[in-house]
Amino acid sequence: MKHCAGLGLLAAALLSGCRPKEEAPVKQVNYKGPTLETTDVLTLFSDSARLQVRLKAPLEQTYENGDLIYPKGVDMIFYAKDGHVVNTLRGNYGKYTRADSRYVIRGDVRVLNEEKQQSLRTEELFYDKPKQRIYNDTTTFVRVTTPYDTLRGYGLETNESFSPYRILRPVGSFAAEQPADKK
Repeated sequence: MKHCAGLGLLAAALLSGCRPKEEAPVKQVNYKGPTLETTDVLTLFSDSARLQVRLKAPLEQTYENGDLIYPKGVDMIFYAKDGHVVNTLRGNYGKYTRADSRYVIRGDVRVLNEEKQQSLRTEELFYDKPKQRIYNDTTTFVRVTTPYDTLRGYGLETNESFSPYRILRPVGSFAAEQPADKK
C-alpha cells in the first residue's frame, strides 16, 4: 500500500505541474488619438443659404468627443452678406472645441482685411463661432497695421469683419489728430 500512496503523490505532483501558467492580465490601453483623419479639407459654413465662412486645411483630425485639430495649419475666409470677402484668418495650428463651438488658432496668426487695408499679427487668437467674435486675452501681444499707423498692445476684441476692433492694453506711442486751427 505504501507503494500506491507514493505513486498517488507522484501523479498528483506531475498533474499539478502540467497545468498552464496563469498569465498576468493585460492592461487595457485607452486610445486618445484621432478617430478620423481627413486631408485637403474644405468646410463651408452658411446661414439661410448664404456663405459665411470658408475653412481650408491640409489635415483635419476628428476626435471621439467631436473636437477637431488642424495640426498643419488652417485658413478661414469670412464673407459679408452680399458675398464679398470681408477678411481672412490664418494660423499654423488650429483646434475646434465642440463643447463651446470655439476655434483657437495658434502660431503666426494673421488676419487681413483688404478692403480697409488692416492687418493683425499675433501668436494666438480665438474665434467664437456662435457670437461671431474674434479675440484673445491681455497676455497675448497683438500688432494691428493700418494705412496710417501700427498699433501694438495686449489682447484684442473684434467681430468677424475685423471692424471695429479694440486693443485691450495698448502700448507705445500713438499719433492723435490735432483739431484744425480756427481763423
